[in-house]
Amino acid sequence: MARVTVEDCVLKVPNRFDLVMLAAQRARDISAGSPLTVDRDNDKNPVVALREIADTTVDLDTLNQSLVKGLQKVAEVDEPSEDEGTFGEGTELLNDIMETLPEGDGQDEGDLEEDAEEAGDLDASKEDGQEGTEEGGRPE
Repeated sequence: MARVTVEDCVLKVPNRFDLVMLAAQRARDISAGSPLTVDRDNDKNPVVALREIADTTVDLDTLNQSLVKGLQKVAEVDEPSEDEGTFGEGTELLNDIMETLPEGDGQDEGDLEEDAEEAGDLDASKEDGQEGTEEGGRPE
C-alpha cells in the first residue's frame, strides 16, 4: 500500500471520529518512543499511525484504553480499606504535617482570654456610640 487513505482505515474503524482519535493517540505513542510495527518509509508519525491501523498491526482495544486513560481528568483511586478509616491517606498526611509544626503558636490561653476581653470592650464602646466619633459627636 503506497498511500494510506482514510477508506483503508475506515474498514477497521468504522467511525471516522474514533479513527482520528485512535490515530492521534498512536502518533503520540510513536513520538514518545513506542516501537513501530510497520516501516516508516520517511513518513510522519500520523501517517505511520494510520498505516498501522490499516494493516491491523496494533491492537485497537489497547490503543483505545490508552486513549481513554490519557484523556481522563480524575485519576482512578482504589476504595479505602476499613482500617484506613473514612479519611484514608489524607489523615496520615495531616498527622505528618502536625508533627512537623512547632509546639503551640506563640499564644496561650491567657492571651486568648485577654483578646476576648478586648473584643468585648470594643463591643461596649460601639453600644455607647462613641467609636468612630470625635468629641463633637461627628464621624472622623
